[in-house]
Amino acid sequence: MSVVEREEFNWQRVTSANPQAAARVAEIIEDVRRRGDVALQAWTKELDGQWPASLRVPESALKQALEAMPEATRLAMEQAAARIRRYHEAQWPEDFTLYGDDGEQLGLLWRAMDRVGVYAPGGRGAYPSTVLMDVIPAQVAGVREIVLVSPPGGDGLPHRDVLAAAQLLGVEEVYAIGGAQAIAALAYGTQSIQRVNKIVGPGNLYVALAKKAVMGDVGIDAIAGPSEVAILADEEANPRYVAADMLAQAEHDPEAGAICLSTSAALLARVADELERQVALLPRADIARQALDRWGALVHIASLDEGVELLNEIAPEHVELLVAEPERLLPGIRFAGAVFLGAYSPEPVGDYFAGTNHVLPTHGSARYASGLGVHDFLRRMSVVAYSRETLAKHASHIVQLARAEALEAHARAVLIREEEER
Repeated sequence: MSVVEREEFNWQRVTSANPQAAARVAEIIEDVRRRGDVALQAWTKELDGQWPASLRVPESALKQALEAMPEATRLAMEQAAARIRRYHEAQWPEDFTLYGDDGEQLGLLWRAMDRVGVYAPGGRGAYPSTVLMDVIPAQVAGVREIVLVSPPGGDGLPHRDVLAAAQLLGVEEVYAIGGAQAIAALAYGTQSIQRVNKIVGPGNLYVALAKKAVMGDVGIDAIAGPSEVAILADEEANPRYVAADMLAQAEHDPEAGAICLSTSAALLARVADELERQVALLPRADIARQALDRWGALVHIASLDEGVELLNEIAPEHVELLVAEPERLLPGIRFAGAVFLGAYSPEPVGDYFAGTNHVLPTHGSARYASGLGVHDFLRRMSVVAYSRETLAKHASHIVQLARAEALEAHARAVLIREEEER
């Protein structure tokens, strides 16, 4: 990988249209809406090569999956879950009541959703960590029912580590379905699956297109794109660390993005050498190489402040500040999914164990979106309480505004109360 100057660098993550995939997704969704469970089984057979005897995963399979998990892995997962729960418990918002000078009371109440669907991907790998990241904030928010869907493997069940994570968290309703058909089932319901209020969790292109298609009929978290990291490094940064962190993203997907911005051309040259050396050691070397070829970049910048400016233009999912004083630069970072400070805060600590959420905005959507949290499973509900005296004080203003919009019935709803009081 060659080093480029800032003026040569153009990194726009544009999602290309795929009308064929969109048409197939629309067909699947309509079929599930029409035929329900029969369609789910048929599409699972066609797309996943499995004809599940039962869509719902039996409780015994959940228990067996957790029991079969190696002790060290289970301990790590338990500790990660505790840290994720602690972080998200700190996010709980406060209700409030505002008392006005004219006697009015205005309130804001937070209420949890009743039922949420969590999608756990299959395909290139199983991601039990995503189960933790999606389920725990919903539990902290107080969601009454959480249902998990995940594609079946060769045994007709989702990956056992996904099932183990569900069992660890106490998720009892799990279905062996994936893809667009799973999203349709969650959005509209079938004979076996009750519809949900919101769907969260990443997936492949078909899952993303399905979530986009059902958005509005049901809530969604986001349209997830491939993972990405942008590293800002000074001349003192360790090139081995930089290369390793870039590859930690590149191994996800051929469309994953990994860039490094640095004031030191010499450092960038060493990073290029390290990328070549380290990528050859990876089991997923082919995927990582494709990602680096398509969406990898080593960019020489004039100053760290210029680097911060460029990061805000990119608005990446992950930002790493591998500089001597990362705290000094942090206030300038306005648009990022998550920021990691210093040489010993590599992005995988956020993926797995720190406690922050790794479900984050991608493709520049950090300009307007945030990572998954407790708020995503809550609704705000306003409350208004007027007394007779307060309404009398405000009536003329309300009537004036209603009539300015030619909504006489609005005005009459206030005036009729005045008439009754005469």
